[in-house]
This record gives sequence, C-alpha cells and structure tokens, in this order.
Amino acid sequence: MSVEMPIGHPAKRGFMTSYLETLALVERLHRLLLDVIKDEFERVGVLEINAVQALLLFNIGDNEVTAGELKTRGYYQGSNVSYNLKKLVEMGYMHHQRCEIDRRSVRVRLTPRGREIRDIVSGLFARHAQGLEDRDVIDIDGMDGITGSLRRVERYWTDQIRYIY
Repeated sequence: MSVEMPIGHPAKRGFMTSYLETLALVERLHRLLLDVIKDEFERVGVLEINAVQALLLFNIGDNEVTAGELKTRGYYQGSNVSYNLKKLVEMGYMHHQRCEIDRRSVRVRLTPRGREIRDIVSGLFARHAQGLEDRDVIDIDGMDGITGSLRRVERYWTDQIRYIY
C-alpha cells in the first residue's frame, strides 16, 4: 500500500524549493517585525524613532557596548550601525563615551529615554508571546523547534563565511 503525498508536501517539492521558501519567509518576517514595531510606535505616539532604531535599543538593553560589539554579539546586523548610533545619541536615547583604554572606541548605553523605548518594545513582545500561546498558535516545543532549526542554519551560514571565502 503506498501513501500518495499531496503536491504541496515538502518531500514532493524538493529540498531546494523548501529552502528558498524558508529564505523568503525569514526575510518577510523580518520586514513584518519592523512594521509591527512601527505600528506600535505610531499607536503610542512616538514618531521620531524608526523601528530599526527601536529594535537596536531593545537589543542593547542594560548593556554598555561598543559599535563593534553590537555586530559581534548579534545585537545588530545592519551595515548602517554608526548612522543609527549617531542619530540615537543626537535624539537623547543613548549616551556615548570614548573608552579610556582605546580612545578610538566609543561605548554606548541607553539613557532613561532609551530605556522607555526599550520597555515599549519589550511590552509589545510580551503581549505577542502571550497571544501566540493563548490562541494556540504555537507552543513552547514548537517555538524551541523553530529556534533550534534557525540556529543550525545560522551556524551553517557562519561557517560558510568563515571557512569558504
């Protein structure tokens, strides 16, 4: 007895098709996340900061970091980190201070105003996590499965950058 798989089943489509769909979904989810953050800030009347900057403040949290550490610690993936840091300092969301040891390096941390933005994003994410759970969209095992899979892809891509080129 053979079981026929539906046309849309991943085994029927092939790995490459599934991989490309996953890449497109990750990209769409990132853009959608930025839109969700933007909408939240419009709702609460914070208009001078963009979603990328708000996410950067959220990711820095209570840490004090250099611009270089933002990328190496995975807080920020964008190429325009210096621009966003400069804007956040100018708008009063971050403090910056030259390092005593290496005067070329600047350390940044959130101001009270920056912590307010971080708290808005944190509250948004907490509401979303609760909503996903309450509506049975995904449970902890499903979330852990997604996270584990994405970490393995991240590790694979990182290895490709480090060891192939």
